[in-house]
Amino acid sequence: MRTEFKTLLLLVFTCFFIGTNYGQKIAGKSNIVTIKNYKPPKLTTSLGSFADSLQTVPTPQAEVIIALPLTITDAKKNSYTVSSYNFLYKRRVVTEDEATGKVSPASSVTSGMFKSVPLPTIWIEQVRENLKPGEELYFFDIIVKDAQGRVMYAPNLKIVTQ
Repeated sequence: MRTEFKTLLLLVFTCFFIGTNYGQKIAGKSNIVTIKNYKPPKLTTSLGSFADSLQTVPTPQAEVIIALPLTITDAKKNSYTVSSYNFLYKRRVVTEDEATGKVSPASSVTSGMFKSVPLPTIWIEQVRENLKPGEELYFFDIIVKDAQGRVMYAPNLKIVTQ
């Protein structure tokens, strides 16, 4: 029984060393690409005339601008192509306690990731039909490309209806 243990131990160590030798790269031409230092410009995210950060918008106006495309620009008014973004719609809803029958305010969130602007028609219609004061429209994780194909993040845009 002792020789079986030694044989098993020898087999395990042999497999370990053979595996590490096959996992190493052979010295040769490297695929490393050198990237020049690039400082991304300060970008601005806008939807209609509303730009960056937190904006308070009347509900009827929010129903109109939701169908507009997100635009990303820099200080020199250069446009950037939107690669993808996330959109979140936070609605005000009510819940009812089944035991007491008491109704209390709550919120419901619907979100999705999109690769084209503006939002798909079904999303625009749903937001327009349900939008009420105090709800939020939030565009975040906006990834854009410049004319040279460099990828960068654009600022988030949060709109609260009033």
